[in-house]
Amino acid sequence: MSTETVDKTKDKEPLFSKKNRKLLSDPMNDDNPITVQVLGICSALAITVQLKPAVVMAMSVVFVMAAGNIIISLLRNMIPQRVRIIVMLTVIAALVILVDQVLKAYLFDVSKQLSVFIGLIITNCIIMGRFEAFAMGNGVWKSFLDGVGNAAGYGVILILVSIFREFFGTGTLWGIQLIPESWYMSNGGFYSDNGMMLLPPMALISVALIIWVQRSYNRKLIEEN
Repeated sequence: MSTETVDKTKDKEPLFSKKNRKLLSDPMNDDNPITVQVLGICSALAITVQLKPAVVMAMSVVFVMAAGNIIISLLRNMIPQRVRIIVMLTVIAALVILVDQVLKAYLFDVSKQLSVFIGLIITNCIIMGRFEAFAMGNGVWKSFLDGVGNAAGYGVILILVSIFREFFGTGTLWGIQLIPESWYMSNGGFYSDNGMMLLPPMALISVALIIWVQRSYNRKLIEEN
């Protein structure tokens, strides 16, 4: 059966069939890029001290991975095997440059906070992995869902870690003070921020706690181990 025939058969499948929904849902839990595949850990270390940059990074990766998967899927039958990695990197680099310029134009303060880490999306192993493992062998719609699902699964972990670290590290979320000033020891109260939460090792510990919680209730992951 030719590739075109296979693609036509796939197109007859409902857009949100059970199989397609799993492309969105599995990366959120059973096949999460960070907690199950253990990919993209560097981002969890680098940009999760505050919630705002973590959310912006998550949204940036969603755009790059979803758009990149679509482009690679459209080009997959035209990309020579020996240069496919170069093509993939070129697609990612173009999308990352677009994201970087938009951030500099509309969210300059966040762009400065993220600094070189937006550029490092180019080498994010999750994106390259999905291009190679999925977009190169599937149609546009499935590739789009796969990109959104994996990027969202990645983003959820970043956001959870950043909430944990910012709240306990500075008493704020999104820069808004949540713990009353009167609670602090400096004002005669009983509370003090945990400065250790702002250190890189606490990102790994936070991810480890999320993995522990996830595997304690997910029967599928328990059985696989």
